[in-house]
Amino acid sequence: MSERILSLRCRACGNTTPIAATHACDNCFGPLEVAYDYAEIGRRVSRKSIEAGPASIWRYRDLLPVEDELEPITLGEGWSPLIRARNLGDLLGLRNLYLKNDTQNPTNSFKDRVVSVAASWARGHGFDTLACASTGNLANAVAAYAAHAAMRAVIIIPADLESAKSSTTAVFRPTLVRVNGTYDDANRLGSELADEVPWAFCNINVRPFYSEGSKTLTYETVEQLGWRLPDEIVIPIASGSQFVKAEKAIRELVDLGLVDGPPHTRLTGAQASGCAPVADAFAGNRPVTPVRHPDTVARSLAIGSPSDGEDVIRAARKSGGVVESVSDEEILDAVELLARTEGVFAETAGGVTVAVLRRLAEAGRWKGDEVVVAYITGHGLKTAEALEGRSQLDEPIAPSLRAFAERYRAEMEWDPQPGRPR
Repeated sequence: MSERILSLRCRACGNTTPIAATHACDNCFGPLEVAYDYAEIGRRVSRKSIEAGPASIWRYRDLLPVEDELEPITLGEGWSPLIRARNLGDLLGLRNLYLKNDTQNPTNSFKDRVVSVAASWARGHGFDTLACASTGNLANAVAAYAAHAAMRAVIIIPADLESAKSSTTAVFRPTLVRVNGTYDDANRLGSELADEVPWAFCNINVRPFYSEGSKTLTYETVEQLGWRLPDEIVIPIASGSQFVKAEKAIRELVDLGLVDGPPHTRLTGAQASGCAPVADAFAGNRPVTPVRHPDTVARSLAIGSPSDGEDVIRAARKSGGVVESVSDEEILDAVELLARTEGVFAETAGGVTVAVLRRLAEAGRWKGDEVVVAYITGHGLKTAEALEGRSQLDEPIAPSLRAFAERYRAEMEWDPQPGRPR
């Protein structure tokens, strides 16, 4: 056991338990997360040591729950681009808008980060099967990383999952279990199986280790900004884990002296109105109430009973952030807006993030000089079917200058030179 990894600690009551494949506190059933010896980490880690590391999440290994002697299972995840979004920023009145583009990960979503950590911990602790319940992106990542690690993969998904996500999971040849029901139904089956079989379920019994991988998204953002904290981060919310881990990452960076000054980053959440239990609870100043029948084009965020929902609300309020929801039409408009302004094709979850960003900007949330970062967590090819019928293609033309001129002269403001052959 590495000296820097101490135990699991309940986020609700503070009770500690030894490191093991478990995710719920024996005392109060609250969520467990990894506790570290930050004094030991502080002796190891510095900006210089991090910058000397690999161009992946494993540059932050001292802050991840995988023992030093274990070999990471990696496909090169992380260190994704932080893009200065000048064109979109100009439209929204934001002069310092950035996109953290996690579409560039090995299976094209941020889930590669968390699965790399989960698979590394699981294989190092004797598991030979990596499993999950998934809305799609996690399924892709578990199938790929299990294949790379020579582990068996068992993946439970809703039967009506987007075809692109099903086919890009099946290609790795996992055991792909399709259930008639929602993600919450799939997750319930996974929880029951986790009590019966000796498998590492990423988002169930090894969740405390898996979820720590989400911190790297925020570590990278801060490092790529020159070790400066942004003023606000807009984060899509499904279970809420990524949001909560962004808060933890900022606290760690400050406490370890890797950034200057107290934490000042506002954390803002984005949900689709067809499955917005956290946004609705935030707006109504009440506890999170599960959504029984999610109905949104943003399928990867359609978790009706978010495990970290209450902690999202706490973190948002504490930081000065908000949690907003947007309609399906706003989501699809935002996918197209991001594509045409910045050349980034996001899945519908990214559309949720950009739609909330747009709504808040138009409502005057920012003065314009703030450093605002939007997390784009999955590639648009995963949900391309959601855009079918929204773009009308021109009728074909003959392959000649004459035909091109007749069709596009006015649009291109092009005046063909006289006398040239047509």
